[in-house]
Amino acid sequence: MKDNNATVKNWRSRLHEIIYEADTPVGKWFDITLFILILASILLVILESVASFDREHHQLLYISEWVITILFSVEYIARCLSLKKPHRYIFSFYGIIDLLSTIPLYLSFLFPGSHALIVIRAIRLLRIFRILKMIKFIGEASKLKDALWESRTKISVFIFTMMILSVIIGTVMYLVEGSAAGFTSIPKGIYWTIVTMTTVGFGDMVPLTALGQTISVIVMVMGYGIIAVPTGIVSAQFSRQSKLNNIHINTQACPNCNAHNHNDKAEYCYNCGNLLNEA
Repeated sequence: MKDNNATVKNWRSRLHEIIYEADTPVGKWFDITLFILILASILLVILESVASFDREHHQLLYISEWVITILFSVEYIARCLSLKKPHRYIFSFYGIIDLLSTIPLYLSFLFPGSHALIVIRAIRLLRIFRILKMIKFIGEASKLKDALWESRTKISVFIFTMMILSVIIGTVMYLVEGSAAGFTSIPKGIYWTIVTMTTVGFGDMVPLTALGQTISVIVMVMGYGIIAVPTGIVSAQFSRQSKLNNIHINTQACPNCNAHNHNDKAEYCYNCGNLLNEA
């Protein structure tokens, strides 16, 4: 009995190492293969949307999608089996993404009317973030995430200020230009302000008066500076994070709770206290 338990433990540990860790050669090859499959599946979704191509190669696309879906299904089951507590993965963000991106094809097979759900497969592209998270850039990705989180208050204040400014300028443009130039309401003026301030410039609404055009020039010049502000806030915080946080994080994932981002010298999981390397 003990031999059987040891065999299962070793088998699960080996499977977990392959699937969840990118520091090992086998783990790297697994991630590369998964990366290729994700890109191939997205390409299939795109090609299926081209009516002429789908008519000519429908059978090939259909078979290819089934092959990829079955492989993803096997991967999903393997991820569950490699963990002591599978629900930690099943109800995690990536677990839900994996499930939602796999089941549409099965549903379309069982319920013909649900063929439209196949477009949900496009969310497989989000799975690439997991792969990028588990390679050598994991440390920088973590710093960027922390920088965005630490900058949230400043960015929120900035966005709120821009919204107030947009309402004021939009109201002024409504009064200056009027319906003759397309500014039929204050919301229309706010829409024009945001479009102009972000330098998008659809051109569907154009000021006709000299005063309106002068305000437009001011708003456009302001736009260049406004776009740079959030970037500067995050960049400054990112630089600060890089100086303060020099701890190297590896791709070790806890086989018990599936927590990531452990330090290089960590022996136990920071989340549940489980031994990280059980082999």
